[in-house]
Amino acid sequence: MFVSDFRKEFYEVVQSQRVLLFVASDVDALCACKILQALFQCDHVQYTLVPVAGWQELETAFLEHKAQFHYFILINCGANVDLLDILQPDEDTIFFVCDTHRPVNVVNVYNDTQIKLLIKQDDDLEVPAYDDIFRDEEHSGNDSDGSEPSGSEPSEKRTRLEEEILEQTRRRRQRREWEARRRDILFDYEQYEYHGTSSAMVMFDLAWMMSKDLNDMLWWAIVGLTDQWVQDKITQMKYVTDVGVLQRHVSRHNHRNEDEENTLSVDCTRVSFEYDLRLALYQHWSLHDSLCNTSYTAARFKLWSVHGQKRLQEFLADMGLPLKQVKQKFQSMDISLKENLREMIEESATKFGMKDMRIQTFSIHFGFKHKFLASDVVFATMSLMENPEKDGSGTDHFIQALDSLSRSNLDKLYLGLELAKKQLRATQQTIASCLCTNLVISQGPFLYCSLTEGTPDVALFSKPASLSLLSRHLLKSFVYLTKNRRCKLLPLVMAAPLNAEQGTVTVVGIPPETDSSDRKNFFGRAFEKAAESTSSRTLHNHFDLSVMELKAEDRSKFLDALVSLLS
Repeated sequence: MFVSDFRKEFYEVVQSQRVLLFVASDVDALCACKILQALFQCDHVQYTLVPVAGWQELETAFLEHKAQFHYFILINCGANVDLLDILQPDEDTIFFVCDTHRPVNVVNVYNDTQIKLLIKQDDDLEVPAYDDIFRDEEHSGNDSDGSEPSGSEPSEKRTRLEEEILEQTRRRRQRREWEARRRDILFDYEQYEYHGTSSAMVMFDLAWMMSKDLNDMLWWAIVGLTDQWVQDKITQMKYVTDVGVLQRHVSRHNHRNEDEENTLSVDCTRVSFEYDLRLALYQHWSLHDSLCNTSYTAARFKLWSVHGQKRLQEFLADMGLPLKQVKQKFQSMDISLKENLREMIEESATKFGMKDMRIQTFSIHFGFKHKFLASDVVFATMSLMENPEKDGSGTDHFIQALDSLSRSNLDKLYLGLELAKKQLRATQQTIASCLCTNLVISQGPFLYCSLTEGTPDVALFSKPASLSLLSRHLLKSFVYLTKNRRCKLLPLVMAAPLNAEQGTVTVVGIPPETDSSDRKNFFGRAFEKAAESTSSRTLHNHFDLSVMELKAEDRSKFLDALVSLLS
């Protein structure tokens, strides 16, 4: 059921208990977790934190801990499936679920005792009515009673029996109609997968309601929202609306009367609203590298071609920036150039058809030396969490990513930035090689691209978030490249090697890249149906239903089934 009063029905309930936190491996979940940890530390709440990367890990961890805990908090996992069916908990176990995945499973919505959903009701949820989905079974038990009347019985009895048989037939027909209607309603409701309000924002709202919100918590809420925007999980409209909400909090927390002599102390944290360039990591890189490795500019310039490189040179010339300045670290550029840089870039970008070169975002200053944009922190944290190095387990990477969000661990954040640069470079190089060798092929109802074992940097894309980001950027670039109008409107299915020894690949489905796109993804259900109809060996382990693992040998029959299903 939906929790209406988060403070009373959630926080005050767990405040005096030992709780277990299950946190998914995405940046928004990490930020929500940081806010909740800070609140728990304020009130001395005992908790255990368990990172979970998929359903299998969640089930294993729950079995391991269910005897010691009654209260479980799930962040960014658990809302879009029937939790009680998957975990089979005891009757006194209570789950608090704060999850952005939509649609919310109807059993979770209408379970009043064990499932408490920490989900904003103002999201466009469209949950079907209870009576359309669930029905009392009391009438359906008598269906097979009533045998044929024998000829010797009195005529009134026979008439009564005939009436009963007619009544039962009518009931059966009604039940069949109801079941057909229920199937249609559930199909319409569960057909598309999408995302709601960031979990970090929901947790910040709770902190604000209890007057315990700090600047750090506000920054984590901002990073959580920016993660959704970077990964295209929400529409531009939703992003702008939520930025507006956070902007009011930023003004409240960081308001200083600049006329007086109360400027910042050296180690102070300051969050500010910015109308900044949508160039990845440009303040920690050179402007040239950032232009080449940001999907927005790389796709529009078509940098994988010689003509595209020429256009980039023309763009830099139009701004009047010397190449020497553009190719050195941003920090080392001439101050006179840096002062008007945003305006110069925006002006030239508009001439080159890039009208939304600047976006609404936020930045954080730690004292005078360290400044980060929200998107910088998202890329850094994501790279730390999906680090392909074999030197640590997934939990180690999770803890490192969680630590990098604290201002006391700036060294980890800078390490994340370096990993993010490597990841962004590899992404653009892979996109260039896919487009130049025509690896993106139309399968009819969707585009398909497969990375083969031995492709440079292929190990970087075995993890779900990295592969999803590569797929989105590849689709954007392909839309700018292709002349075929129909192909511009198609979604993309992408496969990358996961484990060579086991012969498995990760498959991800991306919705079509259109301006009016509502970011709803139909591949989750389609993948399940295609795998079922062909008995393909798949593993739907990820919390995003549109990501799955597949045996490489079953790939062709799975794709054939997907083509016929979507045609």
